[in-house]
Amino acid sequence: MAASRRAVASWALYDFANSAFNTLVVTFVYSTYFTQEIAASETTGTALWSNAVTASAILVAVLSPFLGTLADRSGRRRLLLFGATAISVAATAALFFPQAGDVWAALGLFVVANTAFELAFVLYNAFLPELASEERIGRVSGYGWALGYAGGLGALALGYAALIAPSEPLLFSTEGGANVRATCLLVAAWFAVFSVPIFLFAPAGRAARAGRPDFGAAFRESFEALRETFGTIRRFRQVVRLLVARLFYNDGLLTIFNFGAIYASGTFGFSFNEIFLFGIALNVAAGLGAFAFGFVDDRLGGKTTLLVSVAGLAAATLMALLAPSKAWLWAAGALVGLFAGPNQSASRSLLGRFTPPAKKGEFFGFFAFSGKATAFVGPALFGAMTAAFDTQRAGVASVLAFFAVGAALLLGVDEAEGQRVARREANTA
Repeated sequence: MAASRRAVASWALYDFANSAFNTLVVTFVYSTYFTQEIAASETTGTALWSNAVTASAILVAVLSPFLGTLADRSGRRRLLLFGATAISVAATAALFFPQAGDVWAALGLFVVANTAFELAFVLYNAFLPELASEERIGRVSGYGWALGYAGGLGALALGYAALIAPSEPLLFSTEGGANVRATCLLVAAWFAVFSVPIFLFAPAGRAARAGRPDFGAAFRESFEALRETFGTIRRFRQVVRLLVARLFYNDGLLTIFNFGAIYASGTFGFSFNEIFLFGIALNVAAGLGAFAFGFVDDRLGGKTTLLVSVAGLAAATLMALLAPSKAWLWAAGALVGLFAGPNQSASRSLLGRFTPPAKKGEFFGFFAFSGKATAFVGPALFGAMTAAFDTQRAGVASVLAFFAVGAALLLGVDEAEGQRVARREANTA
C-alpha cells in the first residue's frame, strides 16, 4: 500500500511539474509576449501563434497513437516519458533567447517544446489505469489535475514575484524583456526538478522487469499493432463515441487556453502584471474545481461530470464574448478555471474506465489523437475570424460552436456499456 501511494503521489507530481509549461508558456505569459514584443503587431502575432499551435497539434495527432503503441510493445513507457520530457525542457529553456523580430526562432522552438510536452502527456496518462481502481479512478485523476493547477499557480506566483513585479528584478533586467523571457528558464527548471519522482517510482514496464527490450522489434511490431487497433477499436463503441465528442469540446477548451491571455491583453488592455494575476486567479479556481469534481466523477460518473463541465465552459465563453469590462472578464476567467479542470480530469478517467489493461498506451495514444486531430481548427478559426472582422471577439464567438457539438455527441456515450466491454476484454485477454 505504501508503494502504491508513493507511485500515485509521484504520478500526480508530474502534473505539478509540467503544468508550469502550459500556464506560463502556452496560456498566460510567453504567448502574450510573442504577440506584443516579438511579432510585428498583435494581430499578426495572433495569426502566427495560431499557426504554430496548429503545426504542433498536427504533429501530436500523427505521432501520439504510434507512440502509445510503442510504449505498450516495448514496455518502456517510463523511458519514453523521460525522453519526451527532456526535449520539452531543453526547448523551453531555449525560448529565453529569441527577442524582437526573431519570429521564426521563437515559433520553431515553441513547436518543438509543445509537441514534446503533449507527447509526454500521452505516456503520462497511460499510467492512470495502472494506479487506480475503477471505483477511485475519478478522484485519482482529479488529484493529478488539482496538483497540476497548483503547480501552474506556484510557478506563476514565483515568476510574478521574482521576475515581473519588481521594478528591478534580481537576476534579469527589464531591458529587451529579459525578465519576461526568463520565465521560460523558470518553467524549464520547474519541469525538470518536479518530474524526477515519476522516473523513480512510477510502475516499471514489462520489459524493464524482464530485461533490456529490443526497441527495433518493438518499433516494427508497433506498426502492426496500430493497424490491428484501428481494426478492432470498432468493438469499443463507447471509446469511439467519447473520442469523437472530445474532438470538439477539447478543441474549444484548447482554443481558450491558447488565446485567453492574448484576448485579455489585446481586447481589454491587460498589462503583464494583470495577466499574471489573472492566471493566478484562474489556476486557483481550476485546482479547486478539479479536486472537488473528482469525487463527483466517482459518484455520478464521468459522462455526467463532462456534460456539466462543457455547459459551464460554454457559459464562461459567452460571458467573455459579451464582457463590457475587465471585471466581467475576470468573472468569466474564474468560471473557465472552475470547469476546465473537471473537464480534463473526467475525460481522462472516463477513458480509463473504458480501457482494457493490455491497451493502455494505445488507447491513450488515441486519446491524445482525439485531442489534437482537429485541434488546429479552433486556433486557425480563431485567427481567421480575428483577421476577417478585425476584432478578437469574433474569434471568441467561434469557440461556442465546439462546445455545442461536443455536448451533443457526449449525450450518445453509454458509460455502463463501455465499462462492461472493458471488463470483458480484460477477462478474455
